[in-house]
Amino acid sequence: MSPNNDDHTAMDEVAVREEEKRPAPSAQPPSSSTAPSRLLYGLEDNPPWFLSLLYGFQHYLVMVGSTISMPILLTSIMCMAEDDPARGVMVSSIIFISGISTLLQTTFGVRLPIIQGGNFAYLVPSIVLLKSSFEPCTESPLMNNATEEARTEAWQVKFRLLQGAIATSSLVQILVGFTGVVGLLLRYITPLTVVPTITLVGLSLFDVASKKASEDWLLCSMTFILGIIISQHLCEVRVPCPLYSRSRGFYTVSCQPFKTLSVLIMILISWCVCAILTATNVLPPGSPGRTDTTGDLIHNTPWFRVPYPGQFGVPIVSVAGSVGMLACVFSSIIESVGDYYACARVVGEKMPPKHAMNRGIGVEGIGCLLSGLVGTGSGTTSHSGNIGVISLTKVGSRRMGQYSGAIMILCGLFGKMGAAFVTIPGPVIAGVFMIKFAIITAVGLSTLQYVNLNSSRNIFVVGFSIFFGLSFPKWLEAHPTAIQTGAALADQTLSVLLQTSMFVGGFIGLILDNTIPGTDEERGVVEWRALVDEPEGGNKGGDLSSSEESSGSHSPYDLPFGMSRIRNTKWLAYVPFCPTFRGFFRRDKPSIKQNGLIAFC
Repeated sequence: MSPNNDDHTAMDEVAVREEEKRPAPSAQPPSSSTAPSRLLYGLEDNPPWFLSLLYGFQHYLVMVGSTISMPILLTSIMCMAEDDPARGVMVSSIIFISGISTLLQTTFGVRLPIIQGGNFAYLVPSIVLLKSSFEPCTESPLMNNATEEARTEAWQVKFRLLQGAIATSSLVQILVGFTGVVGLLLRYITPLTVVPTITLVGLSLFDVASKKASEDWLLCSMTFILGIIISQHLCEVRVPCPLYSRSRGFYTVSCQPFKTLSVLIMILISWCVCAILTATNVLPPGSPGRTDTTGDLIHNTPWFRVPYPGQFGVPIVSVAGSVGMLACVFSSIIESVGDYYACARVVGEKMPPKHAMNRGIGVEGIGCLLSGLVGTGSGTTSHSGNIGVISLTKVGSRRMGQYSGAIMILCGLFGKMGAAFVTIPGPVIAGVFMIKFAIITAVGLSTLQYVNLNSSRNIFVVGFSIFFGLSFPKWLEAHPTAIQTGAALADQTLSVLLQTSMFVGGFIGLILDNTIPGTDEERGVVEWRALVDEPEGGNKGGDLSSSEESSGSHSPYDLPFGMSRIRNTKWLAYVPFCPTFRGFFRRDKPSIKQNGLIAFC
């Protein structure tokens, strides 16, 4: 993450990067499965530090709107006063923990530019837990007669119960990841499982985008039309960027800001327009497009504060809350596996091997554990929408993800800086959602390139899993009491799982594709296994033969340091999250080293 020393060299690199990425006329064109068109910065490319800051800030803006909305929604259910400074503390805390989780994920986890943030899946069981454990705010005597200290203690008890449920359920996610259970499931995940899972990530969120857009369709339309023009029509436009160096004086280089900063530009323009309309009172008081609706929150948020475990008291552990939250954990795992595949495709890399998947899920569990201990109101998970930003901007650098994590940490420490971004109006965020979720949907459908679409079997599996994955959760949402097993914990767990479209669609696709007869070529399994089991550097599923170990073959999913020692330590091949992990049910073929000894890795 060290910055380049020569700024003009860095900008020259930016100017010629696209030309360098294009193959020579006589060269073989890149495979569509591993190299998205016109990718400006790949996974292991390192943009200059100042560009990495811009790219990282862009991802922060896209993530922050939806992430901070979760603790704000919960505060009203916990009977917290509107001007309580704890609202700002919760917002800063979830941004801070999201930054730590993003740094851990991009550096030690799956090592893709996966941005971590609050998870909407935690909202449903959180609301159910709070409403079933405490009386409504309107019926509480604390709303009228209690002292401020009593009111504070009342909502903190509720919040500590929520913290305990999130923290304890996250331990299951940590175990599932680091013990390799996720890797065992990968042998049954095929293109016809991934397609409905990823596609429904985008399709199932249309409701969130449309509800926010309905607050002001004019501002929402302005935002996504700007995004379309900037990212699609102006993406090849070159703009002269002035620079200065001692040797050359003032000079200009040709840049493409509309390609790499399209989301940031569309948000800033729409945000500024809303600020002008607010200052001139064109937007009436109370309008969702105004930027002054959260002024009290910014005023009450402290300038600097370090979030820490137990800042709202010691978390309270309850069996009901913990089991209910397990539904969120399993939904998050399924969604994250789909996100990893989608992100790998977008950044032009082979599919993550088992050890990277195991580490990614385990690190997400650590992020949820930190969220529960610190008190954010939600667990953290991979943000699917940010994968759409990568596809739009053609910047898939791991360094960009690390800078984004560092920006989140800083904004979480400087409370007013983080709270300032709460002023981005909902309709503007909705315009960004329209583009992000559309791209995620298309990325999921693009996996069909491996499948024989002339097969009626495959068409049935895809169509039914997507349609049922949309239909059944919507019906269950309208009939929340439909599941009656006689056990409240089972009812709550099943309700959350079956209201998650990506879980339902992915599970149906998994069952149908692995039970309906069909050849591996027809199902796309042959080419898919080649992608999943052979990451860059010839590392099959994270495995390295003895000759590869001695030559130091490199994979983008290797750990950032200590790989030589890891390859030379044979027993690490049996550790599920280690880059030399070979799988639990795989018999390794012996390889003969140059000294004639047979080595079993």
